[in-house]
Amino acid sequence: MSVVVMMLLAAGCGVLLGTITGLIPGLHVNTIGFLLLATTSSLAQPTVVIAAAILAAGITHTYLSIVPGLVLGVPEAATVVGALPGHRMVLQGAGPEAIRLSAIGSGVALLVAVALALPLAHLIGSHHTAFRQAVPVLIAIIAGILIISEPSMRGRIGGLCCMLLAVGFGQLTLDLPTTGGLLPAGMVSILGPIFSGLFGAPILLDALTAGGQIPDQRGQSLQVRPKVAVRAATSGALGGAMVGFLPGVSAGVASIIALGGVGGSTTAGPETDRRYIIATSGADTSTAVFALASLVVIGSPRSGITIALEDLGGGAAPASVLTLLVLCVLAAACALLVLLQVGEWYLEQIRRLPRRPIIGGVLLFLLALAGVFAGPIGIGVFVAAAVLGLVPPRVHTRRVHLMGVLFGPVVMMGL
Repeated sequence: MSVVVMMLLAAGCGVLLGTITGLIPGLHVNTIGFLLLATTSSLAQPTVVIAAAILAAGITHTYLSIVPGLVLGVPEAATVVGALPGHRMVLQGAGPEAIRLSAIGSGVALLVAVALALPLAHLIGSHHTAFRQAVPVLIAIIAGILIISEPSMRGRIGGLCCMLLAVGFGQLTLDLPTTGGLLPAGMVSILGPIFSGLFGAPILLDALTAGGQIPDQRGQSLQVRPKVAVRAATSGALGGAMVGFLPGVSAGVASIIALGGVGGSTTAGPETDRRYIIATSGADTSTAVFALASLVVIGSPRSGITIALEDLGGGAAPASVLTLLVLCVLAAACALLVLLQVGEWYLEQIRRLPRRPIIGGVLLFLLALAGVFAGPIGIGVFVAAAVLGLVPPRVHTRRVHLMGVLFGPVVMMGL
């Protein structure tokens, strides 16, 4: 069997794995990437074949991961002003539309990213020294924009306080020893417990106590103009470039900046919510492409998937950049079909199940993953991060300011 056929088969397996990680709350695709990396010797396959599976899983995950987030963490109708845009749409019965908006965002952004990734990577690579020196300043500017973009003075003050708390939390936790995990030392990471605690657990905890109900989901038609959708997806793709090349920037951060600061606001209107979903999905998917270009051209991995690819290739990408980009497009096409076929069915099935037991099970699963990836210290960090993650909504500001957990170390590098 030729290597090309083996790569295509491996990519198909990667799409399946990415679908599983995307639809299981709390299970990140990085887990699959590192597990595939750990089993490379026993699989006895060329590195390009394993790389195809890892990359396809990473792309597919960015398409499917929106679905469980729509149905878990939905608050009560009375507290909808504090919900995420996707939750607001679900409470309006427009969950299927949110899935389709996400598909548009990911699809358009992928095409934009494939066209821009290599030229942009070569441009940054040709000025790499100056770019690295400018990174701390750029991150500080981004942090300032996030705070200023809050719609109220109370939100800005709360955002600043939350960011400073997150910076302090990062200083206390990022360098903690994590050798007590159940996995090999090379796969142990404290980042998993930190991020699942800061951004995953708090939403679930609030939903667990609120006990919001999911109404019938009937809204399927798109309530956004095509030009607006394309602009939002393109903005998300450009935001994805920030994520792909700048350390510490997330898709949520990129989307808020790309949309002029209104994305994800607790007071956002229907069109803004839709633009935010499109842009965030676009940023998430395009990040995978820009991070790949960053690895291939600059030699700097910016995601768990590209770190796995780097390790697989011994410090370089294990296949030509053109081959990897073609695989991205093929995997994205498959993921788009899976999202449209499976997403709405998944939404309806989960809606019918008792939510509190599911949310409680997901919380326990996240706690267990923290122990698997970082041992007892990881469990403690996860709990502490979850407590910190509950703060932003209670001071009427966005949770995205907690990205200060990574902003702080990056900015301090330049001091």
